[in-house]
Amino acid sequence: MFIDEARIRIKAGDGGNGCMAFRREKFVPRGGPSGGDGGHGGDILMSSSLSHNTLVHFRFNPEHKAQRGGHGLGSNCSGYAGESTTLKVPVGTLLYNDETGELIHDFARPNETIVIAKGGRGGRGNQHFATSTHQAPREHELGRAGEERTYRLELRLLADAGLVGYPNVGKSTLISRLSAARPKIANYAFTTLEPNLGVVSVGEWPHEQSFTVADLPGLIEGAHLGAGLGIQFLKHIERTSVIVHLVDVSDASNRPDPVEDFKVITEELRSFDPALVTRPTVLVAAKADVANPDKLKKLTTFAKRRKLPFYVISAVTGEGVEALKFGIAELVAIHRPVSIETEAPAPVKLKPNYPPPPSSARRRSS
Repeated sequence: MFIDEARIRIKAGDGGNGCMAFRREKFVPRGGPSGGDGGHGGDILMSSSLSHNTLVHFRFNPEHKAQRGGHGLGSNCSGYAGESTTLKVPVGTLLYNDETGELIHDFARPNETIVIAKGGRGGRGNQHFATSTHQAPREHELGRAGEERTYRLELRLLADAGLVGYPNVGKSTLISRLSAARPKIANYAFTTLEPNLGVVSVGEWPHEQSFTVADLPGLIEGAHLGAGLGIQFLKHIERTSVIVHLVDVSDASNRPDPVEDFKVITEELRSFDPALVTRPTVLVAAKADVANPDKLKKLTTFAKRRKLPFYVISAVTGEGVEALKFGIAELVAIHRPVSIETEAPAPVKLKPNYPPPPSSARRRSS
């Protein structure tokens, strides 16, 4: 199940309470206060992972808590620190404060880790309140509460190339030809109800290259205002390096002007995000096996006038698909962001995580 939005409620661990205790040892008649400090509560961290590609695990499990710190003990024994909780999200996830709408972090790279809720500090034991005039203090502090937050998660797919176009222009069939993806294919509009990702390999080993392509659900006029599937999936094209625009040149579309089809979808992209129209765009005449000659000629002339990379394909017969694959790979290699290392350094603990003290250290407090 592809889920690209979720709301979560998190609660960091509370700090442990400080202890009130006094030393009672042989030959130490006035041992004084010996109450230990409470342990710190566990933090809640969020980390981006290449092993996840959906937020479905948050949709059905929206509440997450970290372990509270242990209470202080006698003999100046501090409580153990609460264990932190790390939440894994797919690369490309945006973290928003659900109350204010503020963007907290963009997980654009793998293995990024941030603290999204800090655990509470442990309370001080009565040993800290002893003075020259107050040698038997009975004061001790309670642990502080851990932070509690509500966040909204929004996933935007990280794909090198995005397939866009009117519904039923052949995007799903094309991605099934280019990659091992097997999306639903049928002869009616809005067959694709969620984005499909596929990995495309080009060339042979050891010079083989690969790129990811996303089949985005069909757009229609007014999509940026929510028409059709609307902005529900338009956001997924924001991170693509190359846009592959499919236009149906057959008579099955019942739309007489393929150039107008291109302009309408392009205007929807511009209305959603003006930066999208500046991306490298590949124009593809789809369904060439049943193409209308007049439509194909008009679209070819338009592509030459706009100086757009132009391909005529039939995803059913395979005509032109191989040339399109290499053309997309060439553009992706030029415009893809600089590659980043996926190996993360050893995680650094934010604070020591002390184990519970042995039973021999748990002396009775008085």
